[in-house]
Amino acid sequence: MNTKKQDPKTTGSEFHQFFVDQIKDIYWAEKHLKPALMKMSRAATSPSLTSAFKKHYSESDAQIAVLDRIFELLGVKPQAKRCAAMAGLLEEADSMISDTDRNSFVRDAGLILAAQKVEHYEIATYGTLNALAAYLPEKKIKKLIADTLADEKKTDAALTKLAEEFVNECAAVE
Repeated sequence: MNTKKQDPKTTGSEFHQFFVDQIKDIYWAEKHLKPALMKMSRAATSPSLTSAFKKHYSESDAQIAVLDRIFELLGVKPQAKRCAAMAGLLEEADSMISDTDRNSFVRDAGLILAAQKVEHYEIATYGTLNALAAYLPEKKIKKLIADTLADEKKTDAALTKLAEEFVNECAAVE
């Protein structure tokens, strides 16, 4: 264990490097989620679910741009680090597609489940990054992350609404 105390706000500190590594992780996650969202939109039965996935797909560009800005504020080059958690969640989303019938609401229920698992992972990650960002010298980072966190929560709520309004009921009677 390193007993030397470092100011967590300085570039190069263990805390700073840890934060940068976590930004690299979510950067990979966002970049790999984007094509998966298009695949899920094509697999969806409900036009409303297709629209929800396409909306999140278009929002991904803005979220990636925010992460690029955060890298800039941190003074490091944007770089992705493989996110094993997101890779697993995206693999699970592929399974939802292959394990369900085309043009079925059961598939849509499965796609919502897979998408909400992704959203909950993103909410957990951005929530923790938001709390950690309070200890960085550049306060704009916290605001950028808080805005992205709010967007992720809205997406999750929209998916819940779709499921509760009709998808789950339609899936249950197929």
